[in-house]
Amino acid sequence: MASYILKRFLSLIPTFFGATFLAFLIIQMAPGDYLTQLELDPKVTPETIARLRAQFGLDRPFHEQYLLWMHNLLHLNLGYSFAYQAPVLEIVWPRVLNSMVLVVPSTILLFLIAVPVGVYGALRQYSLGDRVVSFLAYLGLAIPNFFLALILMYLVLQVYFRTGVLVFPVSGMTSSGFEQFSFWQKVVDVAWHAVLPIVVLTTSDIAGFSRIMRGQMLEALSQDYVRTARAKGLPERVVVYKHALRNAIIPIVANIGGILPTLISGAGLVEVVMAWPGITPLLLDAISQQDLYVVAGFLTMGLVLLMIGNLLSDLLLAWVDPRIRYE
Repeated sequence: MASYILKRFLSLIPTFFGATFLAFLIIQMAPGDYLTQLELDPKVTPETIARLRAQFGLDRPFHEQYLLWMHNLLHLNLGYSFAYQAPVLEIVWPRVLNSMVLVVPSTILLFLIAVPVGVYGALRQYSLGDRVVSFLAYLGLAIPNFFLALILMYLVLQVYFRTGVLVFPVSGMTSSGFEQFSFWQKVVDVAWHAVLPIVVLTTSDIAGFSRIMRGQMLEALSQDYVRTARAKGLPERVVVYKHALRNAIIPIVANIGGILPTLISGAGLVEVVMAWPGITPLLLDAISQQDLYVVAGFLTMGLVLLMIGNLLSDLLLAWVDPRIRYE
């Protein structure tokens, strides 16, 4: 097992350098940069533009820019944001924490709900409950996240217009006067604002995961080792949860590697639609303003978490299925 872990860890080193080089290359292929936009401002002199380009190494060849960026990156310096006039880490990290308020609870709810729902659908195949769950799953897959968010916002506003009661906030992360709240009041206020976005994210993800879990469970229940276990007289609970479920859950475990990047990648268009100050609005703004180091820093953080997540996923798979470590 130790040799397997060492090989998987060593394979991450060339992956990291190759992926960061490719990401930096793609960003550099975009015409112009943030300083190109400043050239259009008559208040900024050409001498100032030239000084800034020299200061941040933007006047150097591509490979020198990459080596300078990588040198800073290895010293935990993600660069400087031209648009926000601050280090990238100071800009990105608060947004990452805001996104995690949505992503972490929705991910936990996803596994707590999707796995039992998928197992239930496999054990009660074609029953009324299975048909209802399947219908809701297909409905959830058909409705995009941002559209479901708009529907829920509309329903909440209709209730508010008719009764005067705002069940849940439809936008933003905090209420007015948030800075004057006590610590626990702030926690409750943020949680109150997060309910609708979390419901949207969890609902759409459960639809896909529960279908995957149901299909894998049906396949596992049809295998010879399950029939053999039943023929030996083992209790149905042991057959289902110890033998079938352990093998059916392998694809779910394999997808755990993608969870860590989602912790910082934000909730996508849901954040934009519901005005949640997460990472997605910041990233879209950085791309539109060609804020090079914000985009590169975000991609790098996602890459590192993806590699760590894949490593953890491989280790969990080796634990669940011992055959993997001996390949």
